[in-house]
This record gives sequence, C-alpha cells and structure tokens, in this order.
Amino acid sequence: MRSQTGSMVLFLIGLMLLGMTPSMSAADKPEPTSPTEDVIKLFNGKDLTGLYVFMRDTKYEDPRRIFTVHDGLLHISGDGFGGICTKKEYSNYHMICEFKWGERTWGKRKDRARDSGVLVHCTGPDGAYSGVWMACIEAQIIEGGVGDVLVVPGKDDEGKPIPLSLTAKVIKDRDGEKVWDADGEPQIFTRGRINWWGRDPDWKDELGIRGPDDKDSPVGEWTRMDVICENDQITVIVNGTVVNRGYDAVPQAGKLTIQTELAEIFVRRWELWPLGKAPE
Repeated sequence: MRSQTGSMVLFLIGLMLLGMTPSMSAADKPEPTSPTEDVIKLFNGKDLTGLYVFMRDTKYEDPRRIFTVHDGLLHISGDGFGGICTKKEYSNYHMICEFKWGERTWGKRKDRARDSGVLVHCTGPDGAYSGVWMACIEAQIIEGGVGDVLVVPGKDDEGKPIPLSLTAKVIKDRDGEKVWDADGEPQIFTRGRINWWGRDPDWKDELGIRGPDDKDSPVGEWTRMDVICENDQITVIVNGTVVNRGYDAVPQAGKLTIQTELAEIFVRRWELWPLGKAPE
C-alpha cells in the first residue's frame, strides 16, 4: 500500500509539472508553440522556470541537485541519467544552445567520452525509452561526435511503440556505419544513429577523444549548436557548419530536453527563434 501511494504521488507531481490534471486527456493538450515574432528563452539565466527534471532513478525529484543555476549558467553536474525538459511542446523553430564541458565525469563513464545531447520532438510519457527519456530525435553532444543524430524510440503507457521516424541521405563509412551525405541514399530510421559527415572513423569511447575534423570547441570552451526544425525537416549546425540533416520527421513537434549522461556540462543559452530570424 505504501509503494502504491508513493507511485501515485510521483504520478500526480508529474502531471502538475506538465501542466496537466488527472482528468485531462491527450486531446485536451494545448497545441505546440511556435515562435513567430520574439525569441523564446527556454533557459532564462535565472532559474528553472518552464522546465522540469526527470531522472531514471529519482523521477521528478532532484535530491542530488544535478540541475542548478548560478552565475547565469545552467549547471548540469552529470550525476545520473535523465534530463531537464520543457513543460511545453514546440514546433517550427530555430533552436540555439550554447554549452561547454566541465571537468567532472561519473561512474561507468568516468574514463569515457563526455556525453550529453539535446532532444527535440520529445513525445510520449517520460521514461518511454529505457525508463529515462521520451521518444525523440537527438542532436548528439558527445566528444568526437557532436552533431550526430539519433532516433530514440519509446513505448506509450500501454506498451505500444510510439510512432517515430526520420529519413536521411546516408553513405557507409569504412566500418559500415551510416554517415549523413547530401548526395547519399535515402534511408528511413526508426531507431539508431546517423553520424555527422566528418566524424572520425577511428573514434574511440575514451575521455578527451577528438577527431581531426570536429567542429565543436575544445573542452572548457563554448560551442554553439543550432537545430532548425521546419515542418518535417531537421538540420543540425555546429559552430556555423551544417553537419547533419533529416526530413520526413515523425512527429514534427514535441518537448525539448537537455540530457545528463554522467558528464558535467554548462549551458549559457538555450532558446528558440522564429524561422529565418535567428542571429548568426
């Protein structure tokens, strides 16, 4: 009885965080928001207004203070698997996220490549994928692979697969991995990774790894990642260079999330601009 009560409390907390009530159905959810005139600051530089935490182990609670705000920065300690999520859903926007790595790594990834990501078009229940993230399309942030795209599947509350797919033009690298190429062959992805075009085929999952063509900034320096979601298209840009692209995205809207995956990371800017109006 005690465990059932605890589960119900967490469920109700989650609904309140999402701006829903127990009687609200999916049909009652508000339409996704699109910036049309002004920038939408997902992170306001002061606090976590408009955001909520979801972790694999502690769900909607953050007892280890993984997500904090200080000096105008969103500080993600990296201690665990989960993310900081928007309460609202969004569509048709130009996202800008400026981040830099911290020094700290944790657990089984203490000596592995620093890892995080920005998830777009997040849909379905929290924890739909392995109890951690919603079904989504990920703009990968990992040492040596910033700009990869991952299609992250998930299941709904009834255990059914959530509709999710992305088409990309790809070629195969030396090791048979799929790499985005504007002149490649179209392939529909319902799960899995699309490497950015310059990813080092000799990449290893080790701390500090860096490829000769990487577009992100070195550890401790700021990197700007742009993700442009326009109707069914998704374009990923790293420090001004287009590194990946997909189309026929399903869905074409959803929440956004910044992950925590056992690596410390700082964010100073996370915002949505109207299409065609983002600053260079």
